[in-house]
Amino acid sequence: MLQQILRDMYIDPELLAELSDVQKHILFYKMREEQLRRWREREAWDALAQAEGLRPAKVKRGAASNKHIQWLQGADGEVWVWVMGEGPGDKPYEEISEELIAERARLQAQKEAEELWRQKEAEITKKFRDALANEKARILAEKWKVEMEDRKAAKILEERIHEEFKRKEEEERRRGEEQIRLQEEQRAKELYWTLKQAQLHCQASEKEEREWEEQLRRSKAADEERSRRAQRARDEYRRHSLRAIQKGTVAGLSTMFQELGQNHEQEARLYHQLPGTSPPSPLTGPDRTWERPLRPLSREVIVRWFKEEQLPRRAGFERNTKSIAPWFHGIISRENAEDLLENMTEGAFLVRVSEKIWGYTLSYRLQRGFKHFLVDASGDFYSFLGVDPNRHATLTDLIDFHKEEIITVSGGELLQEPCGQRDSPPDYHLLFE
Repeated sequence: MLQQILRDMYIDPELLAELSDVQKHILFYKMREEQLRRWREREAWDALAQAEGLRPAKVKRGAASNKHIQWLQGADGEVWVWVMGEGPGDKPYEEISEELIAERARLQAQKEAEELWRQKEAEITKKFRDALANEKARILAEKWKVEMEDRKAAKILEERIHEEFKRKEEEERRRGEEQIRLQEEQRAKELYWTLKQAQLHCQASEKEEREWEEQLRRSKAADEERSRRAQRARDEYRRHSLRAIQKGTVAGLSTMFQELGQNHEQEARLYHQLPGTSPPSPLTGPDRTWERPLRPLSREVIVRWFKEEQLPRRAGFERNTKSIAPWFHGIISRENAEDLLENMTEGAFLVRVSEKIWGYTLSYRLQRGFKHFLVDASGDFYSFLGVDPNRHATLTDLIDFHKEEIITVSGGELLQEPCGQRDSPPDYHLLFE
């Protein structure tokens, strides 16, 4: 399973969700180690090709072409940052934004209102100028008909008519101004909401950018934390390896997380030194009468896999007996496992058949919460995926080993009390029918 992950440099998200934090960190370390190995291998090939003249040498850029930037440092030694709205005397960002939107809407509406008023004023002026000219022409025509003594009366009439037209013009202007004012207010509201929607959209984009920057910052912090945990995992790996050799309870050292592993001759010499063991053969394993898929596809396929491959290896049985181990469970979910362990003390555990990989999941009760460790059984051995570097000949060997040895240094998990069945029939009855 691990070799396939390192070959493809990809892990299924559902399988990744089943890994604990320690397993994720070690898996990340191994994937990074595989990337470095491939890079060094490619560099070696390039150097060899250049030496034989098959490929031109790489031209390094001169120092003059190098570009760099220098950030302004603050009093705390970190990059100096000023956030608008958070400085002394700054208005809140929301208040500044609201004022800018309102001002833009007001200016736009005022500009449109002035244009409308110029058009309206031109219409009013033309209308009354033409009317007054017509009326003057009519009066002038009548003047020639009146007597000289009536000129004074004609003048008075002209002034009265002029005043009447002026009054009507003023009323028309007031009505026009009121109409323009109402249109200006309506337009200001429309522009306000348009700009408000644009601002919200812009804020959403800025929020996504801030979230991305925060995610980048957290990713860098997580990388540093993973490096520290990977170092602890390497120390733990060496401790487990030495302890396993001393005890002589394992079937062989795992090459699952060792890129530079031992060859077959070294492995044979190691088994020769361990009493009661024999070197593994690549041909050993269950006599499969079926083609196993790359990963479990359904419960029916998992049940068949268990009967075809695991029953012959006495998976789930107590050592040297025909009794099923009290810690063994069938195909149950993570939630069901945690429900069974809920009322038990720290150190309680159970082993359930996994639906994610060809193997099992060890569910462990903490003082507060739970941990779940994947057990890889896809080969001819049993080992924790990414945590325990040891290979165990049987599933019972793995459980008994960690009753005396902790699983991880950081967690100190020691298997103490097995969690048995609660219902009848037991949840594993389909596996043994």
